[in-house]
Amino acid sequence: MEEIKIEATPKTPKVFFNAEKGHVEIRGRSIPENSVEFYKPLLDWLERYGQGPQPKTNVEIQLEYFNTSSSKCILDVFKKLEEIFKKGNTQMQINWYYEEDDEDMLEAGEDYETIVNIPFNKISIQEA
Repeated sequence: MEEIKIEATPKTPKVFFNAEKGHVEIRGRSIPENSVEFYKPLLDWLERYGQGPQPKTNVEIQLEYFNTSSSKCILDVFKKLEEIFKKGNTQMQINWYYEEDDEDMLEAGEDYETIVNIPFNKISIQEA
């Protein structure tokens, strides 16, 4: 399965999905012109990955900002991960990173945690 590697831009996050390593990573800002178009290949990839996931899937999410339409797409990513997790073929944990003084990003992580049934680890990081 091909990995997905997208470099970050001022409007889109860095994305690194690697099936061999069971690694799903999204970092940066998510304010693309068309969120659905940006996230569709990621959802398609997760659909394929779910057919034969690694025994352990590591999910790393570190967003500094995302807009409303990205919020829905990120939820779609989590829902797809939840489908994979519920099949019981992989251990999974979502690591949600947020800057220690960013209450909004912490709350966003808490909101996602209440919606999806996957172990959620909220990690405070210090600003660089």
